[in-house]
Amino acid sequence: MAVVLQIGAGGVGGVVAHKMAMNRGVFSRIILASRTLSKAQAIAESIRLKGLGEIEVDCVDADNIELLVALINKYQPELVVNVALPYQDLTIMEACLRTKTHYLDTANYEHPNSAHFEYKEQWAYDESFKKAGIFGLLGSGFDPGVTNVFCAYALKHYFDEIESIDILDCNAGDHGYAFATNFNPEINLREVSSKARYWVRDSKGDLADNADLKEDTIYRKFEREEKHFALQANTQDLKQEDYCKGQWRDIAPLSLMKEWNYPEVGIKNSYLLYHEELESLIRNIKGLQKIRFFMTFGESYLTHMKCLENVGLLRVDEVEHNGNKIIPIQVLKTLLPNPASLASRTEGKTHIGCYIKGRKNGKERTLYIYNICDHKECYREVNAQGVSYTTGVPAMIGAKLIVEGKWGINQIKLTNNADNSDMPKGGENQGIDSNKGAGVWNMEQNDPDFFMQELNLQGLPFVVLEMKPNGGYEILEDGRK
Repeated sequence: MAVVLQIGAGGVGGVVAHKMAMNRGVFSRIILASRTLSKAQAIAESIRLKGLGEIEVDCVDADNIELLVALINKYQPELVVNVALPYQDLTIMEACLRTKTHYLDTANYEHPNSAHFEYKEQWAYDESFKKAGIFGLLGSGFDPGVTNVFCAYALKHYFDEIESIDILDCNAGDHGYAFATNFNPEINLREVSSKARYWVRDSKGDLADNADLKEDTIYRKFEREEKHFALQANTQDLKQEDYCKGQWRDIAPLSLMKEWNYPEVGIKNSYLLYHEELESLIRNIKGLQKIRFFMTFGESYLTHMKCLENVGLLRVDEVEHNGNKIIPIQVLKTLLPNPASLASRTEGKTHIGCYIKGRKNGKERTLYIYNICDHKECYREVNAQGVSYTTGVPAMIGAKLIVEGKWGINQIKLTNNADNSDMPKGGENQGIDSNKGAGVWNMEQNDPDFFMQELNLQGLPFVVLEMKPNGGYEILEDGRK
């Protein structure tokens, strides 16, 4: 049994803490720390009222490395579970390095002053983590996280090589408000309003590469060439960049979409975005020629968001207001409903999966691996809506596998043959197991079978469909049965 320190007491943090408390045979002592102590205390009280025992709470500023080090030294955990803000990934990783403590997070590092996120700053810790003999697991949420594991599982069991991956994220829930976000508004809106990008081995041009997509007619209906402020480069500076023997290709935010038919949910407008798991999957999935990410949005959401952008409320730079400096998107975050408050009023389902094409024994095949989660059922179990649940449960599963010794030190890694010449200093040997499994690793670089088994046991069962040329499908696996 293990001592685990969790940092972060938002919607996802509540799910992680509840699910760890439901697995007391693994997590014997749970410490929940937050900048706002009352949030941690509320989660601890909910856990107690559900008959799941006691957890300890503490207070910490996750931007302060020295305070983090002191907190870790105080409790001596085997693992730190980081479900704080993505801006704080590096400070928490540094504290884990200084205390030689294993580390897990659910989302990659984001730059606080620009809507830009990537793994390189975290991959740079690989050499230091290896020398310290500690294990760092990056992106143990759903997407990234479960989607990475879906791809690794498909490659291990159903394909000799994978040629294309489309990751599909559908939230078909309804919270009843005209506009709200299902997780931190600042993180959510920065992500969605950023330029989209996809990766392709040999590009034939954006339209040819994405012949199955069409141009958006909702979000860009209110687009104007001129604005009264300067847009961030992350939305306008469209590039084609070489990466891993292929090319990143940028397109304008929310400009290409497709009507996907989601099994058990129905047809939804799905927009091409950039998402962080693409960056690592490109390096680790054998045979990959193209990878894209899609998220569903309704007309009301897109119209509200475009209006907010047009008036400048999505800006991440400082502006002067009545003699004070403010950041518009942080003001918007204050005005919008707290995502945690949506849990009790949200109905419907989430549906997230990977549409994978490749070859097995020389023959083409197409699989779709997905999970469906019901918002109301999540609330009954852990007082959270489905978006928080689908991120928090995988974080607990990753933590469980680490402290059980199934992932991490002395465990087999799925090493890659990626060209690491573009890696930052310290990350040159990421994906190479040179010290008994220590280092910084992405989800798909670990044996997927343990994780997939836990999904079926912990509330996120998966389904594997073989897609037929005539539009039908065969169910190969269904973890709900």
